[in-house]
Amino acid sequence: MENQLCGGYTAFRPITSDEEELKELFKKIVGPIVGAKHVPMAVASQVVRGTNYAFLCLSKVVRPDAEEYNTLVIIHQPLPDENEPPTLMEIRTVKII
Repeated sequence: MENQLCGGYTAFRPITSDEEELKELFKKIVGPIVGAKHVPMAVASQVVRGTNYAFLCLSKVVRPDAEEYNTLVIIHQPLPDENEPPTLMEIRTVKII
């Protein structure tokens, strides 16, 4: 079991090629957003009446001269028996040093 604070996020880890369900979740929620492209690079998770996923992304505004920047995209996946869709909670610019 990973070392994790109660209610805290796991450490970030790369998204592996066999995690299709996680990739589909990201694509379903972030894909319809226009104006910027977000490419997930790593993910952390938090168990909270479902699961919060924090995707560390390389992002870029959709225009020819735009520079890339890092964002944190938070998506909440409810418990299966709640019959609720996943929700985009936040997109935040982050600085990685």
